[in-house]
Amino acid sequence: MSYSILIVDDHKVTALGYQSILENNDFNLEFEFNICTSLQEAYKLISNSSNPKHFDIIFLDRSMPVYEEKNIKSGEELIPLIRKQSELSKTVILTSLTEKFSIYDVMHKNRPDAMMIKSEIDDENLILCVQTILDNKSYQSPLVREALKEEINTKGHFDTVDRQIITLLSKGFRNASIAEQLSLSASAVEKRKSKIKDYLNVKGNDEEIILESRRLGYI
Repeated sequence: MSYSILIVDDHKVTALGYQSILENNDFNLEFEFNICTSLQEAYKLISNSSNPKHFDIIFLDRSMPVYEEKNIKSGEELIPLIRKQSELSKTVILTSLTEKFSIYDVMHKNRPDAMMIKSEIDDENLILCVQTILDNKSYQSPLVREALKEEINTKGHFDTVDRQIITLLSKGFRNASIAEQLSLSASAVEKRKSKIKDYLNVKGNDEEIILESRRLGYI
């Protein structure tokens, strides 16, 4: 049986590298490949109703140049379209993210069948990913699994708003700006920061929150 794979990545050499790994597998898996090097090209191929093409697996690079006409800013934003066109297609997000909060948020928002950190992609992991999702199971590369496990461990301590506050602090936002961004009062932001400090076991200013969050790999 042959499986149809679409790779969406603006670096064609990288996409061809993934293709080469999968073509040279030792598990008698056969594949047909399509490569799109822009979000526009991918959007048009996936949404082509006059000549629809089913893909068993679609690899999506998270960081790609914006498709301005449709306001699609990353590969992951193609997932709703993919699911609308073909519920059976498996989606794999490829990303350079290493921050645990960001990894969790991408997984939670998009619910892909698999997610891989690019620095962890090698012959073994890529083939294992494909085998796993073809078996109707989810796959996460080691750093993604670690981030999801960490999120489980922090449940009851950090919610979505707490994570957003920590992320905004790391980007230099102050209380007033954070309150505006998250539609909170300044006092609500301060209360949440106090709770965050308690959990991280730090005292002092925002920099202490940032330093400890970085040490723990949250940001």
